[in-house]
This record gives sequence, C-alpha cells and structure tokens, in this order.
Amino acid sequence: MKKRILAGLLATLLCAALSGCGGGSENGSTPGAQSSSGSASPTATATSITVGIAQDLDESLDPHLTVSAGTREVMFNVFEGLVKPTPDGDLIDAVAKSHEVSDGGTVYTFTLRDGVKFHNGAAVTADDVVWSIQRCADTGKGTAPLVEAFSNIRSVEATDEKTVVITLGVSDNEFLAALTTAILPAYSDQQSTAPVGTGPFKFVSRTIGDSIVLERFDDYWGEKPSLETVTFKIFESGDALVLALQSGAVDLCAHLTPTQAAQLGDSFTVLDGTMNLVQALYLNNAVKPLNDVRVRQALCYAVDKQQVIDLASDGTGKALGSSMYPAFTKYFDDSLTNYYTQNVEKAKSLLAEAGYPNGFDLTITVPSNYQPHIDTAQVLVEQLKAVGVNAEIELVDWNTWVSRVYTDREYQSTVVGVDASSMTARAMLERFTSTYGKNFINYNNADYDALFQEAQLVTAANDGQEQTALYKQMERNLTENAANVYLQDLGDLVAIRSDLTGYQFYPIYVMDLSGVKAG
Repeated sequence: MKKRILAGLLATLLCAALSGCGGGSENGSTPGAQSSSGSASPTATATSITVGIAQDLDESLDPHLTVSAGTREVMFNVFEGLVKPTPDGDLIDAVAKSHEVSDGGTVYTFTLRDGVKFHNGAAVTADDVVWSIQRCADTGKGTAPLVEAFSNIRSVEATDEKTVVITLGVSDNEFLAALTTAILPAYSDQQSTAPVGTGPFKFVSRTIGDSIVLERFDDYWGEKPSLETVTFKIFESGDALVLALQSGAVDLCAHLTPTQAAQLGDSFTVLDGTMNLVQALYLNNAVKPLNDVRVRQALCYAVDKQQVIDLASDGTGKALGSSMYPAFTKYFDDSLTNYYTQNVEKAKSLLAEAGYPNGFDLTITVPSNYQPHIDTAQVLVEQLKAVGVNAEIELVDWNTWVSRVYTDREYQSTVVGVDASSMTARAMLERFTSTYGKNFINYNNADYDALFQEAQLVTAANDGQEQTALYKQMERNLTENAANVYLQDLGDLVAIRSDLTGYQFYPIYVMDLSGVKAG
C-alpha cells in the first residue's frame, strides 16, 4: 500500500517541486487507528503483553558492549546506572540515593541507595559500582574505553560500603549523563547471554531471531511495574507486523509508519511522538566520488527534505540540518535546517565542477526491516534522478547492515537513523571525529576534531555556554562540509492496545514499559 502511495505521489510532487511549485505541508495530526479490516481482538492478559520490534537484539546482551539502538531500547527496562533519565529529559538518582559535585566540577560523590538488588538477588555494593565504572573506563587491551567519557576519570574508589567517589582530570559538563551506564555485579562474565541488572524487569530468555522475554522484578527498589511479563516479538517484515497487530497477537509496537498505523482497528490507540534520532542519507566520505565535498554538497542541493517528510513520513517528521535533533534543546541549531534548499541547477554545476557532468551511480544500502528508511530511500532515488545521479536501493538484513556498513564500512551510502546513547550532545557528535571507532561515515576533518577537543577542555563556567557554542560549531562544520544529507527526526507512531495506558516518550531512543498498565 505504501509503495502505491509513493508511486502515485512522487510523479506529481516531484514534477511540481522541480518546476518551483513544490512546497512542504505542515505536520499532520496523529493518524487515526481505523481500518476496514475491523478491530483486533486482544489476546493478552492485563499483566502480560507482547511488543512487536523490527530487529533482533545484538548478539551480546552485555549493556557495556551494546552496538545497536534497538538493543538499548529494549534493555533499558533491565539495566540502570547511578542515575537514569526521565521522560522530561532530567537525570535522577537510581542506584545512587544522592550525589554531590565539587565546586570545581571534578569530584563526584555518590551515596548508594539502600535495598537495591541485582536480579540474581545479590545486594548492590560499592565494589560493584567501582568495578562497573572501571570496566568501561579501561578495556585492558590498549583500545578506547567502552564509555568514551570515562577516559577523563582519574580515579574511582569506594570510600565505604555506601560511598563511591569519582575524580575527573578536568571538569565535564555532561559527565553525569555518562553515569547512566549500567551497574553490573562485579566480575560477572555471563552478561552476554544471561544479563543481570537492577531495573524494573529482569531477563528471562531469548530465542535468537524470534523473541526476548522479560519478567517483572518483584524486588525492584522503586515502583514496581504493573505488567508481570513482556515478550518482545521480532518481525523483520512490516507486513507480518501489521497482520500481528490486526490479529491481536501484538499489543504494543513503536516506530510504525503512518500507513501501517492507518491499517489498525479501533482496539488500538496511536500515540504520536518523535523518535529522537537523526535520519539522513549517510555518506561514506572515504569512497569515490563521495570523498569530494562538492559531490556531497550536490547531493544536499538535490534533495527536498520537506518533500521527503511529506511523502515518506506523511508530514510527521521534523526537518534537520545537522547531527542534532530538537530534544537536545540548547544544542539544536535550527538555522542549519535550511542551509541547503533544493537547487537542481546548483547541484548539477557542482557535479560538473567535480568531474561528473553526467552524474554517477549510487548505491543506497538500507536495512530491510525498517520500512520508514526504505520509504525515505525511495523518495531520494526519484529526487536524485533530476541531477543525473542514478541511485538504486540495496536491501539487506539487519545483521548484514551492522557488519558491512556500520562495522566494516563497505558501502557508498545508507539511510538510517542515528540516536544518542545517552542524553548528551557529545554522544551525537563524537562519532564523527576521525579517530572514533564508530565513525562509520569515515568523516575526517581536522577543524572538527580540534573543536571537539576544545569542547572537552572547557570548564563548567557560564552553565556550559562555551561548550554549547563549540558543539554548535561542530554541527555547522558537518553541515557546511555536507558530511551527510540530513533529513529529519522521524515521527514516532506507537500503537498500544486501547485498554493499556502509561506509555511515555523519552528524549532518547528507549522504550520504558515500567509504567504501562491496563485501564
């Protein structure tokens, strides 16, 4: 259905846009959850639900080794750090009862909460906290820390059974957010297959390629979930996912497209938020012809991002101009959103100047289990034709995408969404520094690297205004050098069985089920 909609609209709207008459629409209202197929009959109980997800989790469930956002999204329910995020974007104490920061911003003192237990029944100790932080600060293999912000740690010690003191080399305005890093039992070696945390749900089982089962942790220190069991069921086919929702086999599912949401019956409520990620046509800056900034800029001028939002996302996304999304309010630079506006002639001129007067062939590698990214790629293919770029979509399964694109960087371009692993601007921008292990676009810009290093050395003075300004300069650097073709923060449509309440959106890419309940 979506393909037919795209095919019909592309011909009309692309023609209008290229003749100067195309315009984006305002964001629409939440799509209705009505369908001629009728209502699904809920099969879940009030205390057990099934959640549909589009991909399997990482091979390892160890939270310190997580690669994909989809794994963090699910396992957010299992793990906690000294602090944890709230739906409002604040950080509150979790495993810690309280914390203090020294006047110079380099010494963090945490008092642990009484009664916090791991899912294996053991009480959390200061030694567990020290071990968890040290593990992420030093891999012991001469490689980068598992949590980059921890490279600034000079010492971490338990001064008594309930107190942990962390001393930094220099003040870091965003360091507290890094302490959402999961606290694990000291010297645990089974986290890959049998993860143990302190969160409101505990891990029960996993069937590779099929499902993950979580169960309420009755010894949880905080408010206990209403749900007793949550089964995450994997659907790598969008059509199969919709059928499962319609049949009542799935009770909740996030990241639906407007077309998918419109096919559901009135037994579902569709909630409307944003995904809190940066969707872009990500470019491998190290391969020809994308290693030429003029070619990358030409691709930016070839694209009408509002049209992408209207056609692929039914107007629900928020246009972006760099690697930051609006939930990071003080860091988000909306002036970059329209840095490039569609200009076919300018795009052609830049391509000719770079030695490609007749355009070139471009492969867009897209994970086949993410319909929003597929729909976006289809629109881009049509837009790029106008400047002579012959783009074709290569669909690959998620594991192939991770290994070939993200890890090995053997690709030309890809459409995906990049999120923040924690509520820090650093998490969004560090990935494009030249020496960072997760710099999958191979961006290599000395000025960008220098700005990042400077941002890490500034003090906490002026409420971080100096650091904020530096991060915005980094965003502008990415935009001006067309590191990627930035598109949107995708709208996030969440279908939830109509008798369930309590689902909340976060400013980061997580799915918190601790508040979901019947009634």
